[in-house]
Amino acid sequence: MSQPVLPVEISLTAAIVAMSADVPVILAASGEGQTALPSGPFNPLEHRTFEIGLRAWVARQTGAKLGYVEQLYTFGDRGRHARQGDRDPHGVSVGYLALARMQADAQAQAGFRPWYGFFPWEDWRMGRPALIDALILPALLDWADRDRVRHERATRLFGQGTRNDEEYVLERYELLYEAGLVEEARRDGRETALARLSLPVLGQPMRFDHRRILATAMGRLRAKMKYRPVIFELMPETFTLTALQRTVEAISGRHLHKQNFRRLVEASNVAEPTGAAAVATGGRPAALFRFRRELRERSAGLRVGGRG
Repeated sequence: MSQPVLPVEISLTAAIVAMSADVPVILAASGEGQTALPSGPFNPLEHRTFEIGLRAWVARQTGAKLGYVEQLYTFGDRGRHARQGDRDPHGVSVGYLALARMQADAQAQAGFRPWYGFFPWEDWRMGRPALIDALILPALLDWADRDRVRHERATRLFGQGTRNDEEYVLERYELLYEAGLVEEARRDGRETALARLSLPVLGQPMRFDHRRILATAMGRLRAKMKYRPVIFELMPETFTLTALQRTVEAISGRHLHKQNFRRLVEASNVAEPTGAAAVATGGRPAALFRFRRELRERSAGLRVGGRG
C-alpha cells in the first residue's frame, strides 16, 4: 500500500544585502521568536514567476526596493524534513540573493542587522578572528578525532593562517552544523549537538535553514563580485575609491592593500572619474568616481582573490 503524499508548500526566501557605513547588513524579520529572512509562499494564481512573487512579498513585508536579484538554490531539508504522522505541508524554500541600497530614514534601517553577527568567523578585516583558535578549531579537531576526512576538512576550512578562501562560507557553516556546534543542529535533533553539555556561542541562530541560505548568499556574492560588477549595486551613484575599497573589504571580509586595490580598479576599468571631488572635512578633497554603466552586462569585476 502506497504512502499518502504529503503536500508541499513553496516559499520564496530572500537574503537582502545592503551596506550601512562600512558594515554589510541583511534585512531580517522575526518568525516565532527566531530571526528569519523575509519570505512568503509562492502563489501561482498571483505570481507569474518566482522572482515576481519574491519582489511582491519583500515589498509587502519590508517596503525595500530591490536592485540585483539572483536565485541561489532550492532548500528542502535542515529543519524542514518531514516525519511520520506529519499532516502540515512540507516546506521547500527557493532562496535568493538580493542587493539593495540603504535608505536614509530610520524606519527603513530598523530591520537590517550586521551579517557578521550570524557568521563572526567570516570577518578577517582585522586579522584572523580569535574565536577560530579559541573555540572553533579545538572543538572541530576533538570531533574529528581519528577520522582523517573530518580532520582534513577542519584544517582546510579553519586551520589556515591567512584568508584565501572567503567564498567557502556555506562549507564552513555546514561543517559546524555537522559537528553539532551551532544552535540549529541541536534544534534539528542532530546527535552530535544533543550529546554536548553546552554549545559555544557561534553567531546568532536563525529560523528553519535561513542561516544556511544566508551563508549561500554570502559565498555567492563574494565570488560574484570578482567577475561581475554587482558590488556597484551597493554603492551610491558617485563614490570615492576609499569608500569602494571599504565596501569590497566589508563584503569579502578581508583587508586589501590601498595601492594594490587602486591598481586593480584602474586595470579592471569598471569605474571612471566624474571630474568632481568629495567635500573633505580635512586634508585634500577626494576624487569622485562612478560605475561605467556600459559594463553592466559584461564580465567585469574586482578580482580580490589571493592572500590578504
